[in-house]
Amino acid sequence: MAHFVIMGCGRVGVSLAHTLDESGHSVAIIDQDDRAFRRLRGSFGGRKVTGVGFDRDTLKNADIENAYAFAAVSSGDNSNILATRVAREIFHVPHVVARIYDPGRAEIYQRLGIPTVAAVRWSADQVLRRILPEQSINGDFRESSGRLILGELALHDGWLGRSVRDIEAAAGVRVAYLTRFGEGMLPAAGTSYQEGDVVHAMMETVATDEVARVLSKPPREEQE
Repeated sequence: MAHFVIMGCGRVGVSLAHTLDESGHSVAIIDQDDRAFRRLRGSFGGRKVTGVGFDRDTLKNADIENAYAFAAVSSGDNSNILATRVAREIFHVPHVVARIYDPGRAEIYQRLGIPTVAAVRWSADQVLRRILPEQSINGDFRESSGRLILGELALHDGWLGRSVRDIEAAAGVRVAYLTRFGEGMLPAAGTSYQEGDVVHAMMETVATDEVARVLSKPPREEQE
């Protein structure tokens, strides 16, 4: 189980908080208006922190220093980006994502290596796919027979610098393309997995859980 910090107690923030809390994770949710916490269920067992989400003391009160992931899902683009940068650059949170209403601005920040989702494409499920990599793979495309699925992979940091071919061999998948700095690219023979890359691969539908299990751990030689 891991600790998650969410900034913004609106519809998406509440959905994330409930999902993570019900899954047994530790959750802290931040909002400037303590009345926003009324949206949370009475059974919510996480921490409610009143304050500005990019303020260091507020983040510390939310136990950001032990956070596995941080999601900024307030209604303000600038606040979300600033909070995400503080979480990543000051507190070194390994998984961050920011909600952005302006698609053009989202693309700019994506190119700078800040994971974003434009509001027009927004859903709580998309956030979970970025901050909860160990969950089962969700497919972006399924071929007509249902046997094959194109899905977004989540890889352990131990795979950084390893070639796409190593990933394919270990997980039994075929990498279709990478998203790097917000742009799609077809991997060449010598392409390696870099920090910030999103890997999209074809795999057998029945093998998605096993693929997720293999890639959630470092390459085998690093485990020995």
